[in-house]
Amino acid sequence: MIRNPVATPILARRFDAIVREMSNALLRSARSSVIAAAKDFSCALLTHDDRLIAAAEGLPVHVLGCHLQTRSMRTLHPDLREGDAFLHNDPYLGNTHAADHAILVPVFIDGVHMFTACAKAHQADIGNSAPTTYHAFARDVYEEGALIFPCVLVERGGTINDDIVRMCERRIRVPAQWRGDFLALIGAARIGERRLKELCRTLGAEAVAASVEDWLDYSEQRMARAIAGLPGVSLVSESAHDPVDPILPDGIPVRVGIEVDPSAAKITVDLRDNIDCVDCGLNQTEACCLAHVFTAIFNCLDDDVPRNEGAFRRVEVLMRDGCAVGRPAFPHSCSVSTTNVAERLIYAIHSGFARLGEGRGLAEGSASMGGAMAVISGTDARRGDAPFVNQLFLGVGGGPAAPGADGWLTYCLPTAAGLVHLDSVELVESRYPIAVDSARIVAGSGGAGRRRGAPATEVVYGPTHGSLTAVIPSDGHHVAPRGVCGGADATAGRTAKLDRDGRETVLPNFVQLTLESGERLRAMEGGGAGYGDPLTRDVERVLHDVAEGWETRDRALNAYGVVLSEPGCGGPLAVDETATEARRRALTRRGRCAGETEPIRSPS
Repeated sequence: MIRNPVATPILARRFDAIVREMSNALLRSARSSVIAAAKDFSCALLTHDDRLIAAAEGLPVHVLGCHLQTRSMRTLHPDLREGDAFLHNDPYLGNTHAADHAILVPVFIDGVHMFTACAKAHQADIGNSAPTTYHAFARDVYEEGALIFPCVLVERGGTINDDIVRMCERRIRVPAQWRGDFLALIGAARIGERRLKELCRTLGAEAVAASVEDWLDYSEQRMARAIAGLPGVSLVSESAHDPVDPILPDGIPVRVGIEVDPSAAKITVDLRDNIDCVDCGLNQTEACCLAHVFTAIFNCLDDDVPRNEGAFRRVEVLMRDGCAVGRPAFPHSCSVSTTNVAERLIYAIHSGFARLGEGRGLAEGSASMGGAMAVISGTDARRGDAPFVNQLFLGVGGGPAAPGADGWLTYCLPTAAGLVHLDSVELVESRYPIAVDSARIVAGSGGAGRRRGAPATEVVYGPTHGSLTAVIPSDGHHVAPRGVCGGADATAGRTAKLDRDGRETVLPNFVQLTLESGERLRAMEGGGAGYGDPLTRDVERVLHDVAEGWETRDRALNAYGVVLSEPGCGGPLAVDETATEARRRALTRRGRCAGETEPIRSPS
């Protein structure tokens, strides 16, 4: 029972407002476009004993496991002081992967550690041996080469440790850009500290602490009610990461045990039946596994269940040491732990919940982080051959269909959940020596269904002069996103190189290549799969999708059974209702419901 049902929800919103102010400061002061434009960062507030209170619009992969980082801060630094700040990117001590630099600031109220403010951002460069923050081919952390800081004190009494800054500037390819991002992270965390102190001065520390406990207890109650409404079940759901030559010829199978106990209002997710760590950068970290499990479960429950530690109490995640989908064994690399296998884990849980019956779960969405999201590097002759490194977000994958909604067009990946922003083409071209020839939606690439998966995007770009290196560790080229409950599969991702004469060479899903002037990269991110029988989709939605260019007339006829006719004189498309009824009856008799249609292939 909430002791103060008026003050507690108001304070919960106040915590969210503090997180949003932190985020706004980071967005406006960061230097790299992966942070300042694409918004690949998150902020959060936690209790002194490592319980997540608020994360507002933080990326799920960043925030739903960050309590492990604050726990390591307290373990490694029992002498926490006012004015301390810690740099933490250690994947073996609770961080996501080495590319995510987190600043942790313990917040003291009347001399007592009461909260921790966290600001975390994906960096443009981290000193990897290859010019990418996703070193998929690294056999171990030594070959990966990233600078790793196991919760290192970088500020004491408000004074920055310049030794740490110099270490980073010496190893990172774009030192001035990194330094600006580092200072932006510290500034964001300090804003969180300042606002929490003001809040406690205004309302009193005891009242604020009581409301935090009430909010977490209420969140647990909401989670318990949501789980109690599910059917009891014990099942195993599977997915698989693409094969990768030559390091993973069989890919990585992902196997998830799911047990729903509505009487106890508890969900248990068992990840122990997965392969051991692999000799490349695709291993998951503990923080990522937890974040991905929580993400998938939240996606399958009522959308008003708060995302905090109170809700976490009703979910048990079982994992084992030395497992590719579990706790990594040092020195196995986890460079790509926030994507790839991450998406497959989330989608296995989505499709597992879809087996609970109509109206449950989700389809699979895009699993590719292809050329439209490559990490690019080179030198810019316009700026005296200054080096540059940055991750692009010129195009993103399509989202999965849900029981009550079509797929989200700018979904990107489930670990980002539509929160990452698309790059401005003009801004990218002004910052880097590249030209974007086209960026488009690929009509008919989403999985058909009563609810349609979002279509894929395709981008074509290349250097304006000199050479451009692109590193691409993409999944979803071989194993396309799968539909559920009768929904159809979606288009797989695809990457190709265009030579100066326009000849196309299809590239592997994992590739590092150099483009010379006049050459281009054509990158298609995957679409999202469908949910439910497409022959039951509302015909007006099909008409709308064709008019918008998201679907084709051929697909309307053959996948959805919708006959469109033009009234003439240049008028708009219209549905021929009589012909549509006949077409759908004919397709139903022939067994052409969504589950029996062939998967959509990538366009050549």
